[in-house]
Amino acid sequence: MDRTEFVIVTAVILFIAFALGWFASWVFHRFTRVTGADMAELDRMASDLHQAEETRDEAITYLQQREAELTGQLGQTEAELGAAMEGLREARQETEELRAYIERINAG
Repeated sequence: MDRTEFVIVTAVILFIAFALGWFASWVFHRFTRVTGADMAELDRMASDLHQAEETRDEAITYLQQREAELTGQLGQTEAELGAAMEGLREARQETEELRAYIERINAG
């Protein structure tokens, strides 16, 4: 094989390698490209996700406000319960004092 044949064979081999690479690239991009329908679906999914995140944030805010309200009501109820228990304790003590007074009067 002389020099000219070697150059021609090398050029043909390189051209075939280039053609195979180009074909492989074309096939790869043909199967992996995103269609318009896929983009529309992705846009819809992104919109749905954004709406779901907003709804979640609103729900979290509502729950935090409701928790603060219930915590306040619980504190108020506990204070009222403490006052009622104190009033009941005083009423029992006064009842015992009156009972003792009546027993002294009846005994005396």
